[in-house]
Amino acid sequence: MGQLASIFMSVVVLVVLMGALYAFMILPQQKRLKAHQKLVSSLAEGDLVVTNAGIYGAIAEVEGDVIWLEVAPEVELKISRSSVAERVSDDDDDDDDDDDEDDALVEADSDDGDA
Repeated sequence: MGQLASIFMSVVVLVVLMGALYAFMILPQQKRLKAHQKLVSSLAEGDLVVTNAGIYGAIAEVEGDVIWLEVAPEVELKISRSSVAERVSDDDDDDDDDDDEDDALVEADSDDGDA
């Protein structure tokens, strides 16, 4: 009888561990996959996106599974639709926002050196 209880407890622990693995690893991955599929299917011309490789651009044309991404004036890249990582806004596309902070730090450093 003691051996049967031990086997039962081992099976219970195994089932609990499998449930935890499913809840913490598989479900979040499925949720991310569904969100990416929804994003990819909703892409349209004019959307600002970033690719998995970190390339920012505007979608110039969508042809089935192929997207023409305009990365500079008159420069387009042919990419796979699934390589789009996320849609970005106009504000995220400009990384010059923190230049004002850098200028303020340089001015503060130069003021310290004069004193």
